[in-house]
Amino acid sequence: MYRLVVMVSGNGSNLQALIDNVHRNAKVDAEIALVVCSKDGAKALERAAEAGIPTSVVALTDPSDREERDARLNEAIGAVDPDLIVMAGWMSIVTGVFLNQFPDKVINLHPSLLPAFPGMHAIQEAFDWGVRTTGVTVHIAEEAVDGGPPILQEPVPILPGDTVDTLAERIHGVEHRLLTRCVTLYSQGRISRNPATPRRMIVNDDGGS
Repeated sequence: MYRLVVMVSGNGSNLQALIDNVHRNAKVDAEIALVVCSKDGAKALERAAEAGIPTSVVALTDPSDREERDARLNEAIGAVDPDLIVMAGWMSIVTGVFLNQFPDKVINLHPSLLPAFPGMHAIQEAFDWGVRTTGVTVHIAEEAVDGGPPILQEPVPILPGDTVDTLAERIHGVEHRLLTRCVTLYSQGRISRNPATPRRMIVNDDGGS
């Protein structure tokens, strides 16, 4: 069984998509072994508990002490020996102390077509900029903010009548689907880094299950 850890910070709608479409899906040979949250009392913890998934809260109490927090992440996550770690709304920068412990095992979800609009306010910035198309990226997590190699990307058009809220709603729907697809492909051994060109990922996706 392919073992996942999901890292969250708030509502956990992407976590719920993974619970429904991966963890509870008999066609996908994968399970969520642990949910790690950066905030106590977050809705995502309730979602995990309802699914019977163990949880851990690893908070950043001092903004200047990220490496100490990341050492605690290593301990909590390393204990379940994950095959893949999914940052699905983890709203905190992690350091090499964490990423180097799990090389090429940490992926992140971002609501834009990277490298456009990295950072915390990607949907608002794309809307304000007036671009015709934004989207969703799943990428390898690196120390640079939203800077790792893209794995899967999908465009989302910005329609003439859109507001930030209607755009965000459509983007979130794509996030749920794209993240589920990416994790499923990982569990099937169909994603790897190109050894000849490390910035490019090899994705064998025929669109099937």
